[in-house]
Amino acid sequence: MFSAIRCQHSGVDICINNAGLARPETLLSGSTSGWKDMFNVNVLALSICTREAYQSMKERKVDDGHIININSATKYAVTSLTEGLRQELREAQTHIRATCISPGVVETQFAFKLHDKDPEKAAATYEHIKCLKPEDVAEAVIYVLSTPPHVQIGDIQMRPTEQVT
Repeated sequence: MFSAIRCQHSGVDICINNAGLARPETLLSGSTSGWKDMFNVNVLALSICTREAYQSMKERKVDDGHIININSATKYAVTSLTEGLRQELREAQTHIRATCISPGVVETQFAFKLHDKDPEKAAATYEHIKCLKPEDVAEAVIYVLSTPPHVQIGDIQMRPTEQVT
């Protein structure tokens, strides 16, 4: 992917890591393979994309890029990774910024993938409260990208008003 981006667009100035995977795997009864699948997508792939985006920026001397990680409860490790990245970017004496956006329930098809064997349960996810819309998350991304270069937004937590957890 980054090779194609390099060929078609010269490189990456902004990276928005938004891939995510969930499995109904609890700590007490979940399968190791399910946990590995989630970790590989939610944490490892995000880390690889972050590294590649940073290298692209560094190679082209982009000093005002931005890496935004879209987070969730199952990806809480991303919050720590984003803060670690921010600190590494400061140590590298770059002005590239890192932000974590953590939305609550967003009305997408995600619940139907999570509960693929129980479509009624998936539909209920979006019926009990007025959920966030994808546009709400997009507006948070636009806000982060529109801040002046001296402003570092580290973390945004956004939830539907009615969401309990």
